[in-house]
Amino acid sequence: MAVLALAWLPGWVLGVAWQLQQASLWPWQGYAALLLASGLLMAGLLWRGARGGHQAAWLLVLAMAAGAWAGAGMTGVRAAHFASQALDPALQGLDVVVTGRIDSMPRRHAEGARFELAVESAAHHGRPVRLPPLLQLAWYSRVVAAGGGPASGPDWRAGEHWRLTVRLSAPHGNANPHGFDRERWLWENGIGATGYVRNGPRDPLPQRLAGQGWYPLEAMRQTVGERIAGRVDDPRSAGVLAALVVGDQSAIERSDWDLFRTTGVAHLMSISGLHVTMFAWLAIWLVGGLWRRLAFVWPQALLAVPVPWAAGLGGVALAAAYALFSGWGVPSQRTVLMLAVVVGLRLLARQWPWPVVWLLAMAAVLLLDPWALLQPGFWLSFVAVAILFATDPGRRIRHESAPFDGHEVPTRTRRLMAASLGMLREQSVVTVALAPLSLLLFGQFSLVSLVANLLAIPWVTLVITPLAVLGVAVPAFWDLAALAVQGLGGWLAWLAQWPSAAVFRPIPPLPLALAGVLGGALLVMRWPWATRLAGLVLLWPVLSWQPPRPAPGEFDVMALDVGQGSAVLVRTSGHSLLYDTGPRYSPSSDAGQRIVVPLLRALGERPDTVVVSHRDSDHAGGSAAVQTEWPEARWLSSFDADPARRCTAGQRWTWEGVDFEILHPSPEDFGPDGAGRLPSNAMSCVLRVGHARQSVWLSGDLDADRETRLALARPDLRVTLLLAPHHGSLTSSSPALLNTLAPAWALVQAGYRNRFNHPAPAVLARYRERGMRWVATPDCGAATWRSDVPGTVVCQREAARRYWHHRGEASQPAEPVLAPVPEGDRGSAPAH
Repeated sequence: MAVLALAWLPGWVLGVAWQLQQASLWPWQGYAALLLASGLLMAGLLWRGARGGHQAAWLLVLAMAAGAWAGAGMTGVRAAHFASQALDPALQGLDVVVTGRIDSMPRRHAEGARFELAVESAAHHGRPVRLPPLLQLAWYSRVVAAGGGPASGPDWRAGEHWRLTVRLSAPHGNANPHGFDRERWLWENGIGATGYVRNGPRDPLPQRLAGQGWYPLEAMRQTVGERIAGRVDDPRSAGVLAALVVGDQSAIERSDWDLFRTTGVAHLMSISGLHVTMFAWLAIWLVGGLWRRLAFVWPQALLAVPVPWAAGLGGVALAAAYALFSGWGVPSQRTVLMLAVVVGLRLLARQWPWPVVWLLAMAAVLLLDPWALLQPGFWLSFVAVAILFATDPGRRIRHESAPFDGHEVPTRTRRLMAASLGMLREQSVVTVALAPLSLLLFGQFSLVSLVANLLAIPWVTLVITPLAVLGVAVPAFWDLAALAVQGLGGWLAWLAQWPSAAVFRPIPPLPLALAGVLGGALLVMRWPWATRLAGLVLLWPVLSWQPPRPAPGEFDVMALDVGQGSAVLVRTSGHSLLYDTGPRYSPSSDAGQRIVVPLLRALGERPDTVVVSHRDSDHAGGSAAVQTEWPEARWLSSFDADPARRCTAGQRWTWEGVDFEILHPSPEDFGPDGAGRLPSNAMSCVLRVGHARQSVWLSGDLDADRETRLALARPDLRVTLLLAPHHGSLTSSSPALLNTLAPAWALVQAGYRNRFNHPAPAVLARYRERGMRWVATPDCGAATWRSDVPGTVVCQREAARRYWHHRGEASQPAEPVLAPVPEGDRGSAPAH
């Protein structure tokens, strides 16, 4: 029976993985039927096993199938229940009065604050309405704080009871290839709607109804985080300490995250399994020592609970408390569960094979949070532990540190050398084995991570983290911890300056990447070198892989999903051009650093030319990040003082048989100092890309007057694809331009439910009147069009559809396999 139960565990994991691939949910009854079938099948298998006899292979297969049905059924039932609590679309954009408690530690920033609210009641115009149980809300200050500090406003605190006037929308995020899936993150965290607190001069003020009475753990975390920020003068050091003590990773600045990723130590800046294990060791030692001393006062205690039991149970309990206090991330969950199993087995004088413990911990984590399976941290954590278990590099160290003659006791120096050599081997094993997985998950791996971690692991684990935790009781320790963080930062900054400190590669397809992960594992196994070197055969295709490009003479266009802004990638067989760089979201965040640069890296693109249509922040907001990443790219814009970097009518070039031509502005539109003589929108660079058969028109925010002039000046122009000017605004897409260009497609880049009502219904009506097909990024995500297949636009939101992804009001249910994108009448509903 034990063998059947063990076969059930991998089945559970596979069943969860299968359910997470569904594009749409079944009715909950379908998942309940799977659970029932799983229970009946497993009961029958256990009954047969109880009768004795040989465990046939088919019984193990059936046990795995029962586990798969159970995993898929349990996950599906939970998903269907959560989906039933979705926000009523009719409530989107309406003022709703909500009463509830702040459910999480608020995150303050220069523009305001963000927090989760557990809903108790809600009303619209005095009429009760039903809302999802948990909301993510933002409060924006009317004045942005100077210097990037927290904005002034209400003192939001976890556990407090508030009455707020809010406007809500369904969970929605940008959908780009290899991009962050915000909608999955919201789903996983139980957030059913997002919105903001009304803060206009005529809006009711937020009303605090009661003090902290609930969520004491979150309230303690917030208090400790604020104490760290108040004590430590250096905000960068304070952010790292807050992440290590209370798990507030948002406190770490973006530039520091870039540094940690480049040097391969990002795993240390959140509560990892290493931190929890270290804390557990310390807790077991302290509890055991205190329990022994208790014998002098209360001898009966040791008779009731022996020291090993008290130390083991107390250590695991304290480690679990530390993991909960620090945010209960996946690495912490995995470590606490594995510690509990290992300690329990030792106390019961039993020993299980490591794959059993590993699978049991994985199944338990997925029982708590099935959607954790899609987190990069889940795979990094469990794969690293599996590799260390499988290779057991410490075994050889133990033999080498043993006395040579069988009687000599190892000296302290020899023990220290053995421990150092063991750490070096373990870190080497993990670095090599996880490099392919890092390529799959992030499109990069650090070449200096081995050197960086040799110092960073003991420094963070044995120095910074203990000092940071002790600072909760004695704040002076935070000063020492901050100095240690600053010293580590200097070391990492020096390593980051090494040539090719981090290698960026295109993210390979999943089957190729999995083969690479297997190859990395083979290289570090304790097997014959002939077998281990076979790993290189599996690794090489991953390292050398390049995404397919258009054929010579062809090109493709990808309109990125950047919200209310514009960024377009144009590729030929050997070159790429970026048209606009996306919007600036806040003083500290823009589409360049969050979307454009990561996406181009993941695709293996290095733009040869960047054209920024005009200076408005929704088109030029990401320019600094793009220019920093690719300083060698040719730069053209309508607002540069350098004449060589201006886009002017008449500029032409050809890449692999594809023509590029700038049609506007003319040289006369620039003043002597390079400033435009026209309004910003009217200065937009107009770029036409194409060949004899197909062409594309990119015109930024060009206004209707300039469009009409261009159409009259070039009545022979025709295009296949039009990037909707000014995001589909009424001030553009003039009838004269549409009649002249006669495009078959229009791509609309706009924000979800944007306040400008882009694309305007009147503009969409013009498109329909002319038989044009169109897609908008809020419903389509990143949209890709190819010159060799001009009748189809591929929508990322459809190609990678999962059941937690938002379906816009204008969308119809998508097919699991993407077909040619539906025509423009699909968007005939009111625009977002």
